[in-house]
Amino acid sequence: MWWGVAAALSANVLYSSGFVLEKRALSGIPSLSVRHPLRLVRLLLGSPLWIGGSLALAAGFGAQLVVYRTLPMAAAQGLFVSGLVLLLLLSSLVLGERLSPRERYATAGILAALLMVVGSLRPEPAEVGDTASTGSVLALGGVSLAAGFWLYAAGGRRSARGRHAAPPAGVAHAVAVGLVYGVSSLAIKGISARLALDAPLDSALSLAATPYPYLLLITGAGGLVLSQAALQRCRASLVVPVCTTTSCLYTATLGTLAFGESLPVEPLRLGLLLAGAALAVSVLLALSVPTTPQPKGARHEAR
Repeated sequence: MWWGVAAALSANVLYSSGFVLEKRALSGIPSLSVRHPLRLVRLLLGSPLWIGGSLALAAGFGAQLVVYRTLPMAAAQGLFVSGLVLLLLLSSLVLGERLSPRERYATAGILAALLMVVGSLRPEPAEVGDTASTGSVLALGGVSLAAGFWLYAAGGRRSARGRHAAPPAGVAHAVAVGLVYGVSSLAIKGISARLALDAPLDSALSLAATPYPYLLLITGAGGLVLSQAALQRCRASLVVPVCTTTSCLYTATLGTLAFGESLPVEPLRLGLLLAGAALAVSVLLALSVPTTPQPKGARHEAR
């Protein structure tokens, strides 16, 4: 169990550092578009700083494999989201990003929701699920990916509408990327359960007959394109927390059910889990409501 906790904390450091490095690198890269994915990848690979950030994220994925072998999915998500505090600190110190009052309240709400989720976890080790129905994983992954790609496209159309439209807030894009990475977490969970270091060939053959490596390829490529375009246009201190919260809630609820890991049965723990999930969703919905600034000169025209 303690190996899993240490791996989760290591993944938090790697993920936060990787996102900050990528965001720093994206400021010096020409504008990226999801409509031109090959050009996007070519520009990214031409940046040594971005490659360093991506290697940190890749190491975070490796640590995540260890976590899912030793901890239930709900417990793992409670540890992963604690990395948001480190991400916000690095965004402020390295990137100079500042949250608006509304976003500070939202961040506090997200952290409160995560504390509720962590408080719902049992102190004793719980059973770690290792199997899921192929049909349920494919159905869940397909619907989630379709919803994520649609939401990302819809968010882009809304932000580009109108001559005086405000720049995208990034909430819709972040939720969309969170859904994609939620499916990726299901794939990582499935791979970790079948990965045997003492028999790599047998593990590879066993995994090839499952949907997990193919889901990981799709979500890895799709998440890369979507997340980098969103990070370049929006602040990491907003995009990453919303994306992480969406992905963690997705994995802690739907992933727990898909892999047969039980939810808390005690009324207090179950209530904390449901209340935390409801609070996090409410915060995301509140953030997605755009604020319409008053156009310049509107006061003079009214007079």
